[in-house]
Amino acid sequence: MKKVDVIANSVIPVEVVPYNPGWKIEFNKIKERMLEMVGDLILTVEHVGSTSIEGLSAKPIIDLDLVMESYSVLPEIIERFQQYGYMHRGNQGIEGREVFDRTADDGFMNYHLYVCPQDGKGYLEHIAFRDYLRAHPSAVEAYEQVKLSLARQYRYDREAYTEGKTEFVRSILDKAMP
Repeated sequence: MKKVDVIANSVIPVEVVPYNPGWKIEFNKIKERMLEMVGDLILTVEHVGSTSIEGLSAKPIIDLDLVMESYSVLPEIIERFQQYGYMHRGNQGIEGREVFDRTADDGFMNYHLYVCPQDGKGYLEHIAFRDYLRAHPSAVEAYEQVKLSLARQYRYDREAYTEGKTEFVRSILDKAMP
């Protein structure tokens, strides 16, 4: 059975919007909050995903990677986040990336929160993809066209939208990762 995002019994459509410079500001606000909660347990906070690529249309959701030295600090991070209303969801099938969900509105725009070891596959792929796009404007244009086309085609199917991007993302990672 497909997982479907719903609000008040209606499916949330896939919405890809033009790049918004305010996303950097929102990232920095969320980053500061994360540092207040677990800053002593992590090495850095990275803005990843499409909202981190200047000029790229994206779903208006900030992706953050909180980078830890190793999994040895994860239990303490989980405990702290639980005190602040976050739920640990595991790696959701992606090695090197732990997912956390907010359980209440915290006043920030929508965001996806990941905690990753510094040598984790999920983190290394996020950074490689982001950095490649930042350095290659033609790849940004191509990715934007893929995203816009998929958003039209799969407006009410987030899973198919995400799956549709896989081939493009893999092609960039093949170029970007050693």
